[in-house]
Amino acid sequence: MSTDLKLEAVVVPVTDVDRTKEFYSGLGWRLDADFAFDNGFRIVQFTPPGSPASVQFGVQVTTAVPGTAQGLYLVVDDIEAARDELSKLVDVSEVFHPGAPGAQFEQGIANRAAGRDENGGSYGSFATFQDPDGNTWLLQEVTTRLPGRVNPAATTYESADDLARALQRAAAAHGEHEKRHGGEYDEQWPAWYASYMVAERNGQELPE
Repeated sequence: MSTDLKLEAVVVPVTDVDRTKEFYSGLGWRLDADFAFDNGFRIVQFTPPGSPASVQFGVQVTTAVPGTAQGLYLVVDDIEAARDELSKLVDVSEVFHPGAPGAQFEQGIANRAAGRDENGGSYGSFATFQDPDGNTWLLQEVTTRLPGRVNPAATTYESADDLARALQRAAAAHGEHEKRHGGEYDEQWPAWYASYMVAERNGQELPE
């Protein structure tokens, strides 16, 4: 299909709109809309920091049972830093990696192994938290995308912090690059950084 179909928002079913609005406001998410109409319909929209997509809830928005939205992904590039920051605002699980396939979606913790992914792999480390109704958000650490998951013609970063961390990873990798080449100063480091950061973001082979 050649037409772009961009996911703009997801709906979460809630019991008390004002309570839920206060919860997401407390997380520091941006309030985009709160529109109420004479027929009782009300729509509220929030956008998480750095996210291109939003979350909606309200009155007469969905027939789904409140609290039944599960596995709503919030992708981060440092799971421990994100978990530590969020834990100041809401009850967040400890960082874990699946001890069995799909364990991140299970309600219990029996199949969750403590800590980050043992191999440090992208997509393998998680933490969870819930809104007041029990709708569950899933933090997932993604540092390198799988091939084909990002448009190589448009390499973007969601925030200044996201870009800064990418630069830090590129700096560390470039330091190893210089060591492999006798420790000499690399006058072409800007081009190397650019190649590394684009390749990392797009899930391509990284430069040596």
